[in-house]
Amino acid sequence: MFSRRNYIQRINLYLDFYLATANNCPIISGEFKEIGSDIMSKELITTQMNVNNKLVRVMRVDNVDYISLTDLAKYQNENDPSGVIRNWMSNKNSFDFYNLWEELHNENFNSVESHRIKIDEVGYNRFTMTPNRWKKEFNAIGIIPSSGKYSIGTFAHPDIAFEFASWLNVEFKLYLITEFERLKQNESYQNKIDWSVRRELAKTNYRIHTDSIKENIIPILTEKQKLYVYANEADILNVALFGMTAKEWKDKNPTLDGNMRDYANILQLVILSNLENLNSEMIAQGIEQKTRLERLNEIAKKQYNILQDSKGIKKLEGLDNNYYIK
Repeated sequence: MFSRRNYIQRINLYLDFYLATANNCPIISGEFKEIGSDIMSKELITTQMNVNNKLVRVMRVDNVDYISLTDLAKYQNENDPSGVIRNWMSNKNSFDFYNLWEELHNENFNSVESHRIKIDEVGYNRFTMTPNRWKKEFNAIGIIPSSGKYSIGTFAHPDIAFEFASWLNVEFKLYLITEFERLKQNESYQNKIDWSVRRELAKTNYRIHTDSIKENIIPILTEKQKLYVYANEADILNVALFGMTAKEWKDKNPTLDGNMRDYANILQLVILSNLENLNSEMIAQGIEQKTRLERLNEIAKKQYNILQDSKGIKKLEGLDNNYYIK
């Protein structure tokens, strides 16, 4: 993992985005599309790969890069890619693969109905499976269908997309794998992912202006803490949020490397970044240290109680786990 100190720098970037946009609109605008009937007005990260001179779209779904089966199918039939997908899904060997994938990765998969059609339909000439049927009747997540006026085609998890590509043409599959791995190293695409995180943080922080206060969990300052003259501004923030100076924390945790910020969670880092900007504003206004400390502590309490159950924070925590590697 990157150190929390490095992550603070990233959080500061996210806050810069928030400060630049939050005053302009309450809901951060973005690129919105409709996928089938169950993903409405959802902000998506999309890009394209050039696979052996064929453009193949990629769409990020729950932190996974799903690949367009529609675009892959055009390798075999430009005019009827949906027919190619239907033929593959109706093949017994194909069904065994994407059915097992759901059993392994989808806890809400309708395995009862899956077992029924294995006996009654799969392997017979009458068996027909489509992306829409697979999603609707079996609650599948590995293949995402799209239909209607704004259809963008059918997308699938990479595991399934690679299997589909192998069915189309083994050589084409190898080209696909090569380009997909190259995409993961593409700096521009990773920047698009970072941009999505910034938007998520902006929507999360907007709740500060609209939600009511719950209960106070951030430490309540003592009179001694309020009157103490702190040597640096970093400790003002440390006391406001964590209830102690860096030295006090180090004295309590002599065996730990780094400082308290290195061990802070995502929620604390978001609040800390907000406090840093607010403190800078108050310094520019000439507000004395004691008053700033009290105000920052009150703000930290409010933001903690507003954001602690935020879905946006949970998404950021998930992104933190997925993207920060050694």
